[in-house]
Amino acid sequence: MTAASTTVEPVIPAEVEYRPAPKKPKRKLSDILLATYTGLVIAYLLIPIAVMILYSFNSNAASGTAVTPKVSFRWQGFTVEWWKQWNAVPDLTSSLWNSLYIAVISTIVATFLGTLIALALVRYHFRGSGTTETVMFMNIAAPEIVLGAALLSFFVLLRFPMGLLSIFVAHVMFNIAFVAIVVRARLSGFHREIEEAAQDLYANAWVTFYKVTLPLIWPGILAGGLLAFALSIDDFVTTNFVAGQTVTFPLWVYGAVKVGIPPQVFVMGTSIFLAGLVIAIINVIAARRRNEVRQATEDSSA
Repeated sequence: MTAASTTVEPVIPAEVEYRPAPKKPKRKLSDILLATYTGLVIAYLLIPIAVMILYSFNSNAASGTAVTPKVSFRWQGFTVEWWKQWNAVPDLTSSLWNSLYIAVISTIVATFLGTLIALALVRYHFRGSGTTETVMFMNIAAPEIVLGAALLSFFVLLRFPMGLLSIFVAHVMFNIAFVAIVVRARLSGFHREIEEAAQDLYANAWVTFYKVTLPLIWPGILAGGLLAFALSIDDFVTTNFVAGQTVTFPLWVYGAVKVGIPPQVFVMGTSIFLAGLVIAIINVIAARRRNEVRQATEDSSA
């Protein structure tokens, strides 16, 4: 008896197809132009701010304790003396306090009124709502010199005293429209079902607004308030029409350009910029934390 022998043919591996390494796509001319344009815009926005911050530390005087009446754009050394003497120019200090006082008060009032207008326009349909929207957009689109001249004529007609109060009224007037537009954009994606769910859980109208509505629209309110503050503190054209004998920070700087700007102007400008930057960073961090908490809540409930 013989055993049948079987032959096993060796398995020849298939030839590995040679594939060249993928080449990096060439950058298009449009991408290069877009990157260049973006860099130029960023530089255009940041270079003046960088110059302001840099020259607030420039030693303009031979003596470190002397207050020079004029900024020299020739770099003469690093010093922090101007930061120590930030209030050495009395008129400049008082004008800064005027600007801060008007900006804070007008921002609070304009944010409150603008938020109420935005809520009314989004949630209710009433006679005159279309006219209200048109007036707000006209207020934003109109040249500032037109608003200033119109307010001046209105105040003169009413014999309204020119000063801090007239500046306050003017700033509230043009800030309301900006706040209302920003808050309205936030409310456009708001779902009323959330409020209805809160009311189904026996929450009254005030509790629903305080616990549900306000936290959801707060980023829009804060953004509108910050925008109103920025527009108010650096406004020149409208303020110049209605200020009377009152001098704000932009008006003082404009008048000082003719005789020489003291270095304290750069110090105050840098302080205002840094304060706004810190507030913006805090707002971004808080928004991210809220999103993380919301995402964690959704993941746990899923």
